Amino acid sequence: MPWDRNQMAERAAQELEDGMYVNLGIGIPTLVANYVGDKDITLQSENGMLGMGPFPFEGEEDADLINAGKQTITELNRTAYFDSATSFGMIRGGKIAAAILGAMEVSETGDLANWMIPGKLVKGMGGAMDLVAGVGRVIVIMDHTNKHGDSKLLKECTLPLTGKAVVDRIITNLGVLDVTHKGLHIAELAPGVTREDMIAATEAAIV
Repeated sequence: MPWDRNQMAERAAQELEDGMYVNLGIGIPTLVANYVGDKDITLQSENGMLGMGPFPFEGEEDADLINAGKQTITELNRTAYFDSATSFGMIRGGKIAAAILGAMEVSETGDLANWMIPGKLVKGMGGAMDLVAGVGRVIVIMDHTNKHGDSKLLKECTLPLTGKAVVDRIITNLGVLDVTHKGLHIAELAPGVTREDMIAATEAAIV
């Protein structure tokens, strides 16, 4: 049984270790905040927040507390606030250990396309280009195929790139893959998913 969005986020949270500073992108990655648990992880949002908590319970939302995707979130007793310039200084200065991002496409060499589809309205680049260039590790969470059943893990990306050869690990509804110099390596399969299922759903080379 392939993982759902929450299970993918829970699996991504297992990648995090005590003491890490981590940026969560919009979409499925924002759910990772709900699965950090007792780990000493500090979540950073490029709109100027260090120390994000999980999503609020219904009725407890504070409209002034939002993440980069404009979703309401909670603060912690150690939360700090600052301007966007300081936030991007942290990212560009290599202070953020990992970024967990969504993607439209990832290539077998780790190229990432996650910010626009030509001809469709987009909110803007956001911090994606800075993140993939400045953080220590890039983890992508995405559905393995699009709504038409076509693979989103490709030999080459067809959409405008966010960064070249920047992705380290990919977590999809079918499992976990690592980017190697030879192609994608299956690190883990979701329950009930076989290696053959993964290969059949993937255009990129799997080694």
